[in-house]
Amino acid sequence: MDLSGIISVSGMGGLYKVIAQTKSGLLVESIGDGKRLPVYSTSKVSALEDISIYGQSDDIPLKEVFRSIRDSKSGASIPTTKDSGSQIKDAFAAFVPEFDEDRVYASDMKKVFGWYSILNDKGMLTDTEAETSSDDSQGDKPKAEKVVAKTKAKEATKTASPKASSKGMAKTTTVRKTGG
Repeated sequence: MDLSGIISVSGMGGLYKVIAQTKSGLLVESIGDGKRLPVYSTSKVSALEDISIYGQSDDIPLKEVFRSIRDSKSGASIPTTKDSGSQIKDAFAAFVPEFDEDRVYASDMKKVFGWYSILNDKGMLTDTEAETSSDDSQGDKPKAEKVVAKTKAKEATKTASPKASSKGMAKTTTVRKTGG
């Protein structure tokens, strides 16, 4: 389940996929209807991969919450945003029993269920092959390979010869000797 590049924008309903970064913000595409629109740097943007839910002992990443809902759903439907607060709390407690009831509000649970519905309808909540193999036996090996690849790319750009231009040349200064 890959949540990278998926964001929520404050004041705008739904979820968005980041398409490009512009000078004044981001260009995003709505996951629901596919429309593209700009999101300016003054908007509050939250990346789904960075969101977590308060737990009894430790925070629970949103990816784990979605995985728990998907795995324990077993034919039961998730509540809609129009259901009552008590129904939403009961359903959330059934899917994620270790959440902190004092710090997670019904509005947060509604958002999680709404986001889950959007992503599930678009088929974006399936585990990728890399995640299943890394969860089973390899641990953090794919992450380490990415770091090595990024480091090699940086070294390649550092060793490339710089272009000769007047902007990059150092200026010389003349020092006057005074007699004394």
